[in-house]
Amino acid sequence: MNENEASQKEELEALCAIYGTDWRVEVDKDSYSIQITPEIQLFITLNTYYPSEKPPSYQLLAPTLSRELKEQVHSAFDDIYRNNLGGPVLFEWIEKLKEITGSIEEAKLDNNVNDEEKLEDNNINDLDQIRSRIVHGTIIQDRKSTFQGHACSVENHQDVKDVMEVLLENKKIAQATHNILAYRICMQNGPILQDFDDDGEAHAGSRLLHLLQILNVTNVVVVVTRWYGGIHLGPDRFRHINNAARQVLQQAGFIKDKVVPEAKH
Repeated sequence: MNENEASQKEELEALCAIYGTDWRVEVDKDSYSIQITPEIQLFITLNTYYPSEKPPSYQLLAPTLSRELKEQVHSAFDDIYRNNLGGPVLFEWIEKLKEITGSIEEAKLDNNVNDEEKLEDNNINDLDQIRSRIVHGTIIQDRKSTFQGHACSVENHQDVKDVMEVLLENKKIAQATHNILAYRICMQNGPILQDFDDDGEAHAGSRLLHLLQILNVTNVVVVVTRWYGGIHLGPDRFRHINNAARQVLQQAGFIKDKVVPEAKH
């Protein structure tokens, strides 16, 4: 074994120990590769004159890397070889490539973080706007049960979800027995998007939606919170739910007339 072969053997053993499974032996003789990132791979082929007289040949597989950065890599590899004439250079090449591409990954991460922060800021701003639009109605009490309506203008289903998110920030509302919901939204092309949620109070959501239909109000979500007091109210609970809804809709300006239909029960 000549001096170059011995030096190569020692260097390859060191690289295998340092990089583990990232360092691979290729099918071609004296050819190796290492995965730098999921998108960047370095292929290296040794020759009989390395390291004493010539550098190894290499191929950089990096489709996402700009031409400018590829030239930076080539220049850095040349500098490393000139500064280490007659000595091993593979470890320094790999680490330099990691250094150059690492700055790109950090920039991507920073951009992702910035994008996430922007989305979070936008979401906070959206919730602040929703919060400022929600109207809370007056309390209705009957035999230890309490009812309160909440109304808010909405333009899409996400607004409806945001309204519920804001309401549930209030621990008292979040811990209520029921938060009954109904909404109607007039879409741009004409049809009405509408739905309801009983939240465990059977038939209450559909009755609430029916009230919105009778009143012919759109682009609104109404939520009636009920705190159960331990005494069954029977059908009276539906009357209180509808009255709480009508009261807050009128308070919020969705019902223009002062006189509105009485709830049927």
